[in-house]
Amino acid sequence: MNAAPRLFGTDGMRGTFGRPPLDEVTVRALGDALGETLRGRHGDGARVVLGGDTRASTPELCRWLTAGLAPHRTDLTYLGVVPTPAVAGECRRRRAACGIAVSASHNPHPDNGIKLLDGDGGKWPPAAEAALERRLAERLAEPAAGPPDGSLPPVDREAREAYLASLAGTLPGGRPLAGLHLALDAANGAASPFARQLFEGLGAAVTITCDAPDGRNINRGCGSTHPQAVAALVTAAGAGAGFAFDGDADRAIMADEAGTVHDGDAILYLWARDLARRGELRGGRIVATSMSNLGLERALAREGIGLVRCDVGDRVVVETLKREGLVLGGEQSGHIVHLGLTTTGDGLLTALHMAHLVAREGRPLSALLAGFERYPQLIENVRVRAKPDLDALPAVVEARRRVVETLGADGRLVLRYSGTEPLARIMIEGRDRGEIEALARRLAAAIEGEIGA
Repeated sequence: MNAAPRLFGTDGMRGTFGRPPLDEVTVRALGDALGETLRGRHGDGARVVLGGDTRASTPELCRWLTAGLAPHRTDLTYLGVVPTPAVAGECRRRRAACGIAVSASHNPHPDNGIKLLDGDGGKWPPAAEAALERRLAERLAEPAAGPPDGSLPPVDREAREAYLASLAGTLPGGRPLAGLHLALDAANGAASPFARQLFEGLGAAVTITCDAPDGRNINRGCGSTHPQAVAALVTAAGAGAGFAFDGDADRAIMADEAGTVHDGDAILYLWARDLARRGELRGGRIVATSMSNLGLERALAREGIGLVRCDVGDRVVVETLKREGLVLGGEQSGHIVHLGLTTTGDGLLTALHMAHLVAREGRPLSALLAGFERYPQLIENVRVRAKPDLDALPAVVEARRRVVETLGADGRLVLRYSGTEPLARIMIEGRDRGEIEALARRLAAAIEGEIGA
């Protein structure tokens, strides 16, 4: 008999609002199961920090969670609309038992999600999520007990200001961004109430777009998944650089002064090189995932910097950083973690430090990236009806073998399932784009033939 599918994926629980697992019955039961878990660990009055993004469904999900938590006498702090890293920071500041971020990150409306954070501001480990799921299953198997209606406490404005202050405090005092003109894309998400205030407060001139959320327009044609919007804004406004955030502002993608888009690999290259030159790159290595470009590895090597690869997911990046005793890591998507400054990806923090690097160096972003040359890379998604072990699919195994053999030492293949969607992801890098496109088509055809939806 097959085990029930995990509700928590690589970045929390996600789905379409109103449908399981984001229906009222399940979310209230999740709050109940979580409250019981926290009460067992911490007793009455366990501190919980709750916040979320700008989706129309976020307040309702927060109310349902609050209703489930209520019988367990938790001490709830409600932050309203805030980036996920703000929830993580408030967990540390208040020494909370748990943080809850209601967001589907870069996904569009009507999707939403629930992410759990521990008292140190890190993602819950998979084993803890699995234990909570078992407790949730028990709740759902019981007759409904009629939990109380969830009423949210007032938004803690002081906590929101503390988050802004913590970000500004990672740069030198005064106006360290004076003289810079920045273009920002807030994705109509959680960065919207914060981005302009933060960057202007540090001296930058700001041109901003997509900072008027209506509950439905989050990530719609904007933000880190549509960086061409901020790239166009950079050139139209004559800005020196641009940054695009995602729905919960835990990632950032940048554009240089010419409107060329640069992803998380470019950010890792710049930040790692800067830290190394200032003697602050602990261990002389950084962490990147299997999806990061081979060009990053080669560019870092020329600077004498090593690269440790890990599986996809910012939780795995953080685990690898801690295990290896390193300080900087991240993903192509723009999830970047500097453990000396934060515990999880923070797009606003990342953008601040990239902007400050440009200000300190006094050179255009494009010039700073001259030493970083990307290999042609292709990512193709294949929708699947199931996720069996890929090694158990003969046609896929043979197609994969041929790809690896063809690429040799001048390329890479990563084949994996998405942790949040019914997709098989193909990532191929090589010297010749035409060749990798042909290889990707053959491998995709093999996957579709075996398990295509």
